[in-house]
Amino acid sequence: MSDSNFADLGQILVIIPTFNELESLPIIIGRVRQSVPEAHILVADDNSPDGTGVLADSLAQDDTHVQVMHRLGKEGLGAAYLAGFAWALQQGYDVVVEMDADGSHRVADLPAMLDATDHKLSITLGTRWMPGGSVVNWPKSRQLLSKSGTKYARIALGIPLNDLTGGFRVYSADLLNSLKLTQMTATGYCFQIEMAMAATLAGAKLVEVPITFVERINGVSKMSRAIVIEALWQTTLWGLSRRLRPNADKLHYVK
Repeated sequence: MSDSNFADLGQILVIIPTFNELESLPIIIGRVRQSVPEAHILVADDNSPDGTGVLADSLAQDDTHVQVMHRLGKEGLGAAYLAGFAWALQQGYDVVVEMDADGSHRVADLPAMLDATDHKLSITLGTRWMPGGSVVNWPKSRQLLSKSGTKYARIALGIPLNDLTGGFRVYSADLLNSLKLTQMTATGYCFQIEMAMAATLAGAKLVEVPITFVERINGVSKMSRAIVIEALWQTTLWGLSRRLRPNADKLHYVK
């Protein structure tokens, strides 16, 4: 169990989107509850046909710190997180964590990320591509793809972060409340790039903490060629927009 005390952060919610994560879900929930026992968990399930949602309900019955959101179907990672953000803000949480269900985001890295979250308007990224960060079980080709994607997005969007596609993050509720979340358009993994861009436009404090990313053991990866192409194309469009109408972009994303 973690010796850290995150009382100064207020109420913490960890959002875990799921689609066919029957094997991994109880493991990740158990680890979060052990490492950060004061945190609450929201499982946002996209009507998983393998019974993940049913299992989540069972886990929630046994633990008041676990809640379940049942969505109508597989609508994309971005849509799941946006629904989770809206729920978190309605419930009055102060800090919201994004975390994958498949174990690729090590819960052991979460306390350090929460420790680094000490600003009213902030986003903390668990970063693979910085000193102290690493990946496990990834081929060189995928490492190159991830690093190249982040480098391209950094240049195109002018965002000084080292891991723009990473999905292990901590947002302050103040930041989420300052954004026009309903204006977010990305649905796949480029949702993470869009959120980083919006946070930058809002003037958020940007913090990066090195993490070890571990490729999933159970289940099937959701990454595909179509997702990569979507992210590259969308990033190019955002980059052009930021150069041609920077003030309009801020008005689009920031309240």
